[in-house]
Amino acid sequence: MEHPIEFFSEDIEFELKNPDLVSEWIETVINQHGQELTNLTYIFCSDDYLHEINVEYLDHDTLTDIITFNNADEEGTVEGDIFISIDRIRDNAHDHGTAFEDELHRVIIHGVLHLLGFKDKTKEEEVLMRKQEDSSLSLRKF
Repeated sequence: MEHPIEFFSEDIEFELKNPDLVSEWIETVINQHGQELTNLTYIFCSDDYLHEINVEYLDHDTLTDIITFNNADEEGTVEGDIFISIDRIRDNAHDHGTAFEDELHRVIIHGVLHLLGFKDKTKEEEVLMRKQEDSSLSLRKF
């Protein structure tokens, strides 16, 4: 059986370090929230690629670091496609004085948290999202 979490890159050269450990960590976070992982696909790409998706599917003409598409049919299951701009991750890590891997992992889990039902549109939601990200990041064993 293929693994329920897959990592791809589109229009850039990028390979995730420790994909098996990252997958285990993501599954741990999902399980801690009492949900079941069905299928999760990460697509690492460029700013341009993600910008096109943002315009075409969300009608947002802005750069972003992540776009999450929820494909789950059943309540309590996690299934989706998560597009992440490696360009944005590099810039944000530099701007925040954070290591690239830490910023990447924060964004990776941010997408999962959206699929788990967390939002970040209001200030209150943003604060809760950040707490969930920090809590999730603390579970990494790599």
